[in-house]
Amino acid sequence: MFKKGTALYSILTGNCPKCHGESMYTYKNPYDLGNTLKINERCSKCNTKYRLEPSFFYGAMYVSYAVGIAFAVAAYVITNVIFQANLKITFIAIVCTLVVFMPIIMRLSRNIWINMFIHYDKSAVKK
Repeated sequence: MFKKGTALYSILTGNCPKCHGESMYTYKNPYDLGNTLKINERCSKCNTKYRLEPSFFYGAMYVSYAVGIAFAVAAYVITNVIFQANLKITFIAIVCTLVVFMPIIMRLSRNIWINMFIHYDKSAVKK
């Protein structure tokens, strides 16, 4: 399920969606806040262009909303359902979760978005 050749692999690792050969991002660390979203122009392995058109990743904002909701629901379930915290603590936990995980949410959203348009191609992998 989480091996090379699957979209899930590319989404979770941030690797090229076509060949899975290298990271799309210039900087691996998502918490390098000034460089969180800096992306290479092309894959050096298969020459796939990452920005298919100008403003291509604006669509990732819609995905980001859904991913953020998933993180917020997870924070709610952990604090309110499992630990049975009051509403104020639950709200603080949700906000803290969204702030702390924002760089990861932004990258996951971009990874999901590009994987909707570019799919793994075994022949693109150079041996």
